Amino acid sequence: MEKQIFFRKWTEYKNGFGDLNNEFWLGNDHLSLLTSDGEHELRIEIEDFEGNSAYAKYSKFKIYPEENNYKLEVSGYSGTARDSLKYHNGIMFSTYDRDQDTWSTVNCAMILHGAWWYNSCNYSNLNGRYYNQPGKIDSTGITWHHWKKKEYSLKKVEMKFR
Repeated sequence: MEKQIFFRKWTEYKNGFGDLNNEFWLGNDHLSLLTSDGEHELRIEIEDFEGNSAYAKYSKFKIYPEENNYKLEVSGYSGTARDSLKYHNGIMFSTYDRDQDTWSTVNCAMILHGAWWYNSCNYSNLNGRYYNQPGKIDSTGITWHHWKKKEYSLKKVEMKFR
């Protein structure tokens, strides 16, 4: 099985991509629509190469529509991974072809080889490169700063919401 590449354009993140039975991005239009009414939770499950796992759960999760650049709203953390997403709360989604991070001189999506709600630049990068290398330290990888080191590249991540 080949791993999905998550270094993609705005329109691909807008519409979604990948294999629904394996690795995929649902699509920011779908996320926005599905989280537009009512209260929604987000659960992020992460795993390292040593078999350790942790999770971060947020009692409030919302993605705003495209006219708001898919702004992230997240709060109410609980879990074992520590909170590496609150730094990104209120931030617009960025891709390499649509730089919307808060750092005026750098395109975080470009330098981190991903797409995310980059602030300036990140404490999490769950759409970064997949490195199948235990102990790999690289900011372009799949990272969750407060659980491991900021640049520790994770083996696995799942984002789930209800």
